[in-house]
Formats: sequence, structure tokens, C-alpha cells
Amino acid sequence: MVPRMTEFTHRTVATNGIDMHVAEIGDGKPVVFVHGFPELWRSWRKQMPVVAGAGYRAIAPDMRGYGRTTAPPNVEDYNVLELCNDLCGLLDDLGVEKSFFVGHDWGAWVMWFMTLLHPDRVEALVNISVPYQSRLSERPTDRMKKAFGDTFFYILYFQKVGPADDELAKDVRRSVRDFAWSLSGPAASQRALNIRKVGEGGFLDFLSSPPGPMDWFTQEDVDYFVAEFSRTGYFGPLSWYRNIDRNWELTPQLAGAQPQAPVLFIAGSNDPVIRMSSPEPMRESVPNLKDILIVEGAGHWIHMENPEPVNEAILGFLRDVGY
Repeated sequence: MVPRMTEFTHRTVATNGIDMHVAEIGDGKPVVFVHGFPELWRSWRKQMPVVAGAGYRAIAPDMRGYGRTTAPPNVEDYNVLELCNDLCGLLDDLGVEKSFFVGHDWGAWVMWFMTLLHPDRVEALVNISVPYQSRLSERPTDRMKKAFGDTFFYILYFQKVGPADDELAKDVRRSVRDFAWSLSGPAASQRALNIRKVGEGGFLDFLSSPPGPMDWFTQEDVDYFVAEFSRTGYFGPLSWYRNIDRNWELTPQLAGAQPQAPVLFIAGSNDPVIRMSSPEPMRESVPNLKDILIVEGAGHWIHMENPEPVNEAILGFLRDVGY
């Protein structure tokens, strides 16, 4: 049973020049949950109490630019060095050298960088949805432009400040609901993603509206997300995308690097991300990869849609690594 929201405690952590809001439940060694786009700490509400029940302190921040955490005003403030340093400062606040982490989407992406830039801070890692990719030999957006040509690709659309920010903020409830539905497991069988040419609409035109309530993303969840994004807007979250090239420029030393931490990878079979980027190459590029777990029928939001296999896998990996 998922606990009431009042059973989570909340506090603010000063880290790396920002104030980071964190939600917590339980006692023991820390397990830090790192959310993606466009999510919040609450995305982990179905994992945190289970991990706490196993004797750990489950901690989920609103990441930089999200929710009740500081949203710096400049795009470059969201580069991967800052995002990793935010997490290092959180560990410093917790008084620990290293932690077990769970990342999803952009949170998984940041955690891949954490394993490379701050390997001494990562005990072990469960990453969800976004597989590890070795450093590219060319600028990431240049590669995307070659790959997609005149087909609309959301990451390229997000690069310019303004259009996507305004579009998503115009009707936040629609943005929250349509994005949740369109990347879910059930949506995959209904062709919820509308392939278009560049210039034939914006991001929301790429998505579809849910046919009814989503039992895995309750009205209470929707209302919480809508309230937070209505207050903050989308500049901070979108600025993570706007640093893709900058991150590549900042990390030339990572050419040929491989994550050394023990890793378990999880994804849904209907997740559009793994259709674009197969996780199978990780069997060669991630030396301490324990396994790749693909949950049949699940979508991008597997931790919310299908929490049971995700929770079981996290607890099993915690035991396997002796944490």
C-alpha cells in the first residue's frame, strides 16, 4: 500500500549554491532517487516506502530547476557538472561518502555521468529507461540533425529558449496529462506519438490525450504536478536539454570511459527510449552490469506504471551488492 503523502518528511538542503527540496522516508543507509523530465520527487512515491520498509532511508530530491528546488536563471547553470555537484552536496549533507542511487530518464543520464565523474560517491546504481552510451565523436545535436533530417525531434525543438517553454506552460494540465499518457505502456499500442515534419506543430502536437483516467497516475498526482509546474514553468527542466552540446564540450576526458559501479538496468518493453537506443550494447560497455531487465508491456514511466517488478528488482540488487 502506498503511504499517504503526509508520511513523507520534507526539508531543504543547501548544496552547490542552490536550495534543494528533498522528500524522505525511513531510516538507515541512504538510497537516493533521481527523477527525470518532466517529473518531480513524487514520481518515486511507489518505490520510497518499499525501500524504507527494507531498512533504508529513501531520499528523493526535486532536481535543479524543478519543484521547490532553486531554478537558476541562466541556461548554462544546468550543465552536467552542476547537476552532479548538486548530488555530491546532497551526500555531504547526509554525512556519507557514497550512496546507492536509482535514476530514471534524465536522472539516469545524470547518474551515468556521476559514475564517471564522481565514482567514489556511487556505491551501486539502478538506472531506468536511459541506457549508457559512450561519448560521441561529434556534437550531439549535429548527430541528431543528421539522424532525423526534416522529421520533428523533440530534443532539437527544445534547444531554443521560448517556444517549448511557452507551449508547455500555456495549458499545464494538458502538458502533464498528455505527456504521461503518450509515453505509457498502453499508449504504445494506440500510436499515441504522432510523427510529423519540422514546422508541423510543436511538442504537444507530437503527443496524444489520454482516453480516460490513468490508474497509475491518479488525479491527486496530476493535481500535484500541475500545481508545481504552473508555479515554476518549464525553463529549468528544458534547460537540461539545452546543455547537451555544452556537456559534450565540458567532458572530453570521458572519451573511452566506462562506468565501474555495479549497475542494474530496467526498462519497459514499450518505452520509446529503448526503441531509439537499445540497452544491449551495455553488456560490453558497462563492465559491472548485473542485468538488463525488460518488463513486458510497460512504458517509459515503468516505476509508476508497474512498480512491483521495479521494487522487487531494486530490493534484490540492494541485497546482491551487500549494501
